[in-house]
Amino acid sequence: MNLFDHYQANPSLFQGTPKPLRREVTEVKNYFKALENFSKVFAIRPGDRVLFLTDPLLDTRVVDAVTGLANARGASVTQYMATSTTLAGVPDEVKPIIEKADFVISTWFCSIEDPFNVAMRKKGQRWVKITYFRDLDLLMTAQARFPIELVGEILRATVRKIPEHRPFSFVFSDGRGSHLEIPYTASMRESMFSGNRWRGKMCADEDGCYVHYLPTHGPNFWDSTAMRNEAPQHIPINGVLYPQWAIGFEKPFQEKIAVTLKDNLVTEVSGESPDAHLLREMLMGGKIIEGGGCGFNPQAPKYVIYPAGSNAPGALHFGIDLVKPSDFIRRVMPNWEEPPVHQDLVIYDATLHAGESLIIDRGHLTALDDPQVIELACRFGDPESILYGEI
Repeated sequence: MNLFDHYQANPSLFQGTPKPLRREVTEVKNYFKALENFSKVFAIRPGDRVLFLTDPLLDTRVVDAVTGLANARGASVTQYMATSTTLAGVPDEVKPIIEKADFVISTWFCSIEDPFNVAMRKKGQRWVKITYFRDLDLLMTAQARFPIELVGEILRATVRKIPEHRPFSFVFSDGRGSHLEIPYTASMRESMFSGNRWRGKMCADEDGCYVHYLPTHGPNFWDSTAMRNEAPQHIPINGVLYPQWAIGFEKPFQEKIAVTLKDNLVTEVSGESPDAHLLREMLMGGKIIEGGGCGFNPQAPKYVIYPAGSNAPGALHFGIDLVKPSDFIRRVMPNWEEPPVHQDLVIYDATLHAGESLIIDRGHLTALDDPQVIELACRFGDPESILYGEI
């Protein structure tokens, strides 16, 4: 028997890597790293009127944690609970409550796009969306303790690679045959990448801000934000995607399934597998509203795509709004945080160019190799472990 065969027969006898440290050795310091991020993101000020927009399935300890922080800073807290997260818009009876708030923490799907909420942020209201903080135990994860300053620098390093002051196209591709193009003007680029999230502002400390916690879900390389300087101009998005997975499907796809888009609409879904039939039923005629939502937290679990796509660097999701509610989504995700008229297609191994600039190389976010990112990572430990390993 050779050595490898001996290992396969008796793996417990072999040790070539260190054993994981006992939980008691790391638990307290890891928790306090996460608490530092938590207190920075929830930048509640003395005298703030804090409002929670919640739902019945949110861990009440999350509300308690933020409430405790708010009380310690001399802020008041109000909570309004909806029947679910999937409200398409703000109910009229809630608008006066929101108008009185300085700081809003929300689980609701309509948080970002509802025109009423957008108008409130333009007046200076600060928002934190907690889609990825529905369970207080998440504070014990590596993604919660990953330095938010470093997430911000990774975002800024990505933006530095995107052409300025001239037209260009985002081109998404992969080895299966995906090729999707999103044309950009200079004013679209300015509109899309001047917001607080793309500027790497991870804390809700700026008037009018909107951030995600746990950091970071998205932001997108293209969505309606880009069009605010172009309305009513139409920007056509054309091409084909070969997604590797989609929200609500138990496993990644075995078959190569092609989703064709023409002028922003899904015009064809090819494939013969049951997954392809399901996607065809829900996606045909749907409209793309998110072009390449990307993860930027190196410690986010790569292959966890529920509820809205992977948050790992270089993993992309493409959001499609459906023509009608999907019975499949309603059946397999009855308590989904998003309404059943939306689907996120996920690709892990995409290459993304912005003009001639390489943004993602076969699933690797090139900003992780940026000298300024590596320099900042050195402040928190070994950059190889911080950016590519486990912390």
